[in-house]
Amino acid sequence: MKVYHGSQEIVREPEIRQSNRTLDYGSGFYTTTSEKQAEDWVRRRVQKGGIGYVNVYELDEELKSAMNILSFDKPTEEWVDFVMKNRTQRGFTHNYDLVYGPVANDRVYAAFALYEGGVISKQSLIGELKTYKLVDQFLFHTPWSLRMLSFVEAKEVRV
Repeated sequence: MKVYHGSQEIVREPEIRQSNRTLDYGSGFYTTTSEKQAEDWVRRRVQKGGIGYVNVYELDEELKSAMNILSFDKPTEEWVDFVMKNRTQRGFTHNYDLVYGPVANDRVYAAFALYEGGVISKQSLIGELKTYKLVDQFLFHTPWSLRMLSFVEAKEVRV
């Protein structure tokens, strides 16, 4: 399976990085099965006239069986709780090698803000999110998990 990572640079050897902001699944290396999602990320981050890259990797599915994986196929109560912990609990961490599930993008976070503010219930939030076409993401959270990725190519994106 191919996965994609949007970046301002070519990333032949992915690494675990601590982010300076809170992310859906914690710190690490994020990819998606959507090439368009990775390209959109580049277009949002690279200044006009600049160049970014969609890095393409082959995912070694055979290594999955040896990993501690958390997977969400769709928005659920457990997914909401996990994302909220990563986004709001200072110092929260987890011990999963790999986390897979929907992307909580800006549009989704408007709905999350209503939930966090007590305006809507968790069930209402999940019901609304199920109407969205959500893109997926993989978080490679440990150096061990990065062994699943083999660099294929980097596709240039001009902004």
